Amino acid sequence: MKKLIVTCLIVAGMISCKSNTSKTSSSGSSDTEESTKSEAEKKITKRDFSITPANAYNDLFFDSLMLEKFIADEKPDASIARRMRSFYNARNYQYAWFSSAGLTEQARGFWNVHSYHTTYTNDSLLKDKPFQEKMNDLVAEESLSVNATDKNIQNTELKLTEHFLLYTLNNIEDGYVKRKEMERFIPRKKEDLMLLADSLLTKKHKDGKYYEDVNESYKKLKVELARYVDIARKGGWPTISAPTKQLKKGSSSPEIGSLKKRLQLTGDLAAGDTSLVFDAAVEEGVKKFQARHGYTPTGVLLDVQIKDMNVPVAKRIEQLLINMGRMQWMINQPEGQLMLVNIPEFILHVKEGKSTVFDMNVVVGKEGHNTMMFTGNMNQVVFSPYWNVPVSIVKKEIIPGMASNPNYLASHNMEVTGNAGGIPVVRQLPGEKNSLGKVKFLFPNSFDIYFHDTPAKSLFDKDKRAYSHGCIRLSDPTKLANYVLKDDASWGPENIQAAMNSGEQQFVKLKKPIPVLITYYTAWVDDAGALHFADDIYGHDKTMAAKMFNGGTI
Repeated sequence: MKKLIVTCLIVAGMISCKSNTSKTSSSGSSDTEESTKSEAEKKITKRDFSITPANAYNDLFFDSLMLEKFIADEKPDASIARRMRSFYNARNYQYAWFSSAGLTEQARGFWNVHSYHTTYTNDSLLKDKPFQEKMNDLVAEESLSVNATDKNIQNTELKLTEHFLLYTLNNIEDGYVKRKEMERFIPRKKEDLMLLADSLLTKKHKDGKYYEDVNESYKKLKVELARYVDIARKGGWPTISAPTKQLKKGSSSPEIGSLKKRLQLTGDLAAGDTSLVFDAAVEEGVKKFQARHGYTPTGVLLDVQIKDMNVPVAKRIEQLLINMGRMQWMINQPEGQLMLVNIPEFILHVKEGKSTVFDMNVVVGKEGHNTMMFTGNMNQVVFSPYWNVPVSIVKKEIIPGMASNPNYLASHNMEVTGNAGGIPVVRQLPGEKNSLGKVKFLFPNSFDIYFHDTPAKSLFDKDKRAYSHGCIRLSDPTKLANYVLKDDASWGPENIQAAMNSGEQQFVKLKKPIPVLITYYTAWVDDAGALHFADDIYGHDKTMAAKMFNGGTI
């Protein structure tokens, strides 16, 4: 996802209505009052009773009286109160930020935006410390059972909506997302895939202002959506049969005709060639396809890549729509430094404003040990670190290892430093065998995730790199250490190398924290205009598709 920082969240386009101050005549309301009332009614979406538990995006609903009580108790600005009524009318009072399984993906996405914004601005309207602490606790819960009648959850739901509206009104240029569009940024109900795509592509605004004008990455995906919808309407692409021999330059087989058409439809190969020969042009087309799908561009087509080519165009449209939704929750483009990891891409992008300083291959958490999506601030480098082994690993790996091998701890350069609830507290000493390698980079968060070195260098040679217990391993940690300490005269390259190899743990505080953003995009467009797709390694796309589309799963 080369260069994927967006401008973004949304715009609330609804202008505050003035209160009815006109005098009434003896025969009833004046024309002015009736006109004002009519305008106010236009700016509140009518309640959508077509949304039911059977077709709703989320599985929790609440009584409208709950919203009125919140408004009476919290006393938000009248325009915010009106917008909240309109927002929930559009959802038929379906929860936006919670499902029965806890916070929705949209809630986590918005909270990332919120956290970044309150950290780097002086927006007093959103700096609500008790609420921030409550949300941080909820975000740390990977799995949470939610009851729709829980008063605490109800209040948090409505508070999030209030903050969402305040954010959009105060931080996004007015007019680029209309009120009704803003109310649909969080899906409301299952919809037909092609109808949803068509509605996004064909909408017209009299004022000429569109959301994609303030979100470049969203705009790029929308262009690709139009292209893929056109391919679908024309019948999609051909299925490539499993070849009897490996497809590579110089080979000839019946499957190559289908391969050429497939590459031509997605722009990886120029149109016109219908021969059955795998020539130099096809080799370059295959390389383009491989690079766009996260493979090393060898030009030799493997079975797993043919499987990717045979993914139906409708599934790719689902993927585009899901990721367009995710791009609505990106932080605003920072003027300074930013480190961005896109989990399914297995890449760390180091940015300064709109420029990329460098990219670096990373290893992320394997399924079951997911790397979480969040924002943080890198504030420390730790040279020659100890590894404090997580309790879960102690239970699953260390204790069984100690039981079968009395020399287990010594052979792994580990020691027991205490006992907690009957479980040994274990740490691994600095050194060549240390699982964190020679350096780690801290950006405090609820998930205890950080960047670190690793002795397992061979994993970086793989195309798909989900192998860790959740933390993010770096292919070139020395390069990152030199970068983050480049403004500290006491930490030149020689001192950094010495500290990494000293065997003595040492903490170094950064002079200025660097924002870190962990994202999950399985579709994006790079700066060169190439559309990329990545594997849905944690099943987030599959979950979203089941909730968004009629019968739709990826």
